[in-house]
Amino acid sequence: MSSIKKLVSQTAWYGLSSIAARFISYLLVPYLTWKFTESAYGEMSIVYSFIPFLNVIVTHGMETAYFRFGTKENEEKIYHTSSFSMLMVTAVVLMGLIYWSAPIAQLLQITAHPEYITLMAWVVGLDALTTIPFSRLRLQEKPKKFAFVKIGGIVLNIAATYFLISVLPQYVQTHATSFIASFYKPEWSVGYILVAGIVQNVFVLLLLRKEISALRFSFDFDLWKQMMIYALPLILVGLGGMVNETLDRIMLGWWAPGGSPEANKAIVGIYSACYKLSILITISVQAFRMGAEPFFFKQADTDNAPKTYARVMKFFVITLCIMFLMVALYLDIWKAFIRNPAMYVGLKVVPILLLANIFLGIYYNQSIWYKLSNKTMAGAWITIIGAIITITINYLAIPYFGFMASAWATFFCYGTMMVISYKWGQKVYPIPYATKKLIAYFVITLLLYAINTGVHQISTNAPFNYLFASVLLVAFILFVARIEKKELKSIFNSKSN
Repeated sequence: MSSIKKLVSQTAWYGLSSIAARFISYLLVPYLTWKFTESAYGEMSIVYSFIPFLNVIVTHGMETAYFRFGTKENEEKIYHTSSFSMLMVTAVVLMGLIYWSAPIAQLLQITAHPEYITLMAWVVGLDALTTIPFSRLRLQEKPKKFAFVKIGGIVLNIAATYFLISVLPQYVQTHATSFIASFYKPEWSVGYILVAGIVQNVFVLLLLRKEISALRFSFDFDLWKQMMIYALPLILVGLGGMVNETLDRIMLGWWAPGGSPEANKAIVGIYSACYKLSILITISVQAFRMGAEPFFFKQADTDNAPKTYARVMKFFVITLCIMFLMVALYLDIWKAFIRNPAMYVGLKVVPILLLANIFLGIYYNQSIWYKLSNKTMAGAWITIIGAIITITINYLAIPYFGFMASAWATFFCYGTMMVISYKWGQKVYPIPYATKKLIAYFVITLLLYAINTGVHQISTNAPFNYLFASVLLVAFILFVARIEKKELKSIFNSKSN
């Protein structure tokens, strides 16, 4: 049980950095929904929906391969080889984006600003250079430095964004003949967000200079081939995952029933702003992935590994259920982060997306079976199935139902992936999950949400509604704590290894 306590401790640090970074970044939501029109916010969302696809290509599975091989082989050799591979692929992608910036801009329906693609290329390229150094911090169990660098980069990003969007325009108005004014472009709203991303990544590279300076141009071709055989299916997993996670914004821009490109961008902006309200679930999933992946690989050779994985799953699902209730029961409070009331029409997607991200979190937890058994192609097939579901539902339903189609596509995609992974994984690498108990917790969570929704339909008294929601939330936490009392005590009273 001490191993779980260690995971909780490390995930807490990764979670701290993720929560702080996401929360600080989340402060941009009210700011940008206030400064940008729905259309401009939608344009920004489309641009930032394309970046994750590029991230998958430039990282090409090296991060997970580094964890897989770095726990058993010469870590120094793997660090240098994976970093060199990342550098070469990043250079090729960077040049390709710059060369084909115009057709890519046309594909994304931002033909007026092909220069955004060049800026995007630098954001992606600089971010890729930090991937393996960050992975080394995780493998060497240095979550405090990881958290410091992550948070520092986000804080600078926020400051740069505010300066470029608010301070710089005011300065140019009063200093129209200045040197800076000659470079300022008032129509460059999304462009300045990308510039802030470049500033952030340069700063992060400076903070990681110790890890980067340790790099040597040492490349073991035989080792690289082994890593690529393991990693190549993960590229398909990653690309499929990005289809499931972000392609809906791009498809909304193509097919939404807005009647014009600008109207469609407005629909994308509404959907993207409301998607942000699932922040607590996405933070929990991200924090878990940061701490769990190296932890799972290190636990693989222990005798009680399957039982450990099962316990981790149980408390992970409990955490996600609590996060769901914290958002869904208080949605009237969370919506205040969106400063544009015209975007409130999209709030009905939030509970659907919260549930979808719970499914995704469970799937990520389960995915250890194909990573440990070297069957990464299984993960590729599961993700491809999810991508087919995402594309099909969005293609057929977006013209009629708009962003609601995208929300339900996300729900059915992640739900299907979760079920397939569970059924397949139990045949290849059986893990004694407390399935019935977890389903019970999930059903109780949905019942509490349904009860709260019913009360809101009857009562218009906001203080009473918030009090009632708090009673439901506390009751669920106390109920779970009572059921899991014995195991919780054994975890937190044990000594860490």
